Amino acid sequence: MRIVMFYHSLRSDWNHGNAHFLRGVVTELLARGHDVVVHEPRNAWSVQNLIAERGPKALDDFRRAYPALTSVRDDGSLDLDEALDGAELVLVHEWNEHSLVKRIGEHRATVGGYRLFFHDTHHRSVTEPGSMAAYDLQHYDGVLAFGAVIRDVYLERGWAERAWTWHEAADVHVFQPRTQTFREGDLVWIGNWGDDEREQELEEFLIEPVIRLRLKARIHGVRYPAHAQALLARAGIEYAGWLPNYEAPSVFSRFDVTVHVPRRPYVQALPGIPTIRVFEAMACGIPLVSAPWDDTEELFTPGKDYLVARDGAQMQRHLRDVLNDRQLSEQLVLHAFRTIHERHTCGHRVSELLGFIRELDSTRAAIAHSSAI
Repeated sequence: MRIVMFYHSLRSDWNHGNAHFLRGVVTELLARGHDVVVHEPRNAWSVQNLIAERGPKALDDFRRAYPALTSVRDDGSLDLDEALDGAELVLVHEWNEHSLVKRIGEHRATVGGYRLFFHDTHHRSVTEPGSMAAYDLQHYDGVLAFGAVIRDVYLERGWAERAWTWHEAADVHVFQPRTQTFREGDLVWIGNWGDDEREQELEEFLIEPVIRLRLKARIHGVRYPAHAQALLARAGIEYAGWLPNYEAPSVFSRFDVTVHVPRRPYVQALPGIPTIRVFEAMACGIPLVSAPWDDTEELFTPGKDYLVARDGAQMQRHLRDVLNDRQLSEQLVLHAFRTIHERHTCGHRVSELLGFIRELDSTRAAIAHSSAI
């Protein structure tokens, strides 16, 4: 099957977590023999920020890490007839400009011949509904939403006639346990500061427990303002900046525990949606302790795949237990690893995607048969 995908960036994951899942899905599609073309803006903001921070070498490193993955860089004068020639499936991510989303829909209405899905992996459907409602999806076959709550928003507000839940997952070709060559510390967290979306939560569930337990800790991520870096320095936490996602498995292997601190919109308005870092950490075999979030879609088994802390004091206790109880740590790792490989790999998600297509084709066939009677 010829598949064309329009996303913000395949090459850069600087403040762009969607690249993790995209890379895994493309890798899986290629492994199954599909012809995949990914389009991204030539001047994607994630790429520009990555180059500004780390230089062009960072893109060379990506090519070495993912030699099979390539993308077409568009400069705003994209010829859709050429780009979509022979396409059977087209995925359009929600970080694309409204105008491009509309153009692709209109092309589908005029030319036809392919299935067309809009892919939403952000909380803007509830935090910026005006912007999301402005996307013209009338000619799309449906929406792929990375949580049931978001799926329901599209249906209930009439933004789309069809929508499916398509959670993110771990690319287990990359995210897998690595042999520990040496130990670097107790706790590592990989994530961006998040501005006002989780600053208080990071202080309560990460920084304070590290201080009280006197842990050797490291944080990787971007967009940490000066006051955040000063806060980490006072807490004795090493701030190590951006980390390429494909290097996370090696980093996880050199620490004993990690945490999940969800952004406030996901806790308050979008339960059931974890960050992709949860899937990746579990796939890498590092025990996980999480700040509160409601797993309404039963993706995991709290208490067995990871521990949940209701507040900072409980986070401190859970971290202490995991670091001092080897049996507990190993039980969490083994259960979580099994959960990922049984339910939450990019291979599972590609199979789900192909199932959505079969469902769509079956519905179309039934409608056509009914009309012919």
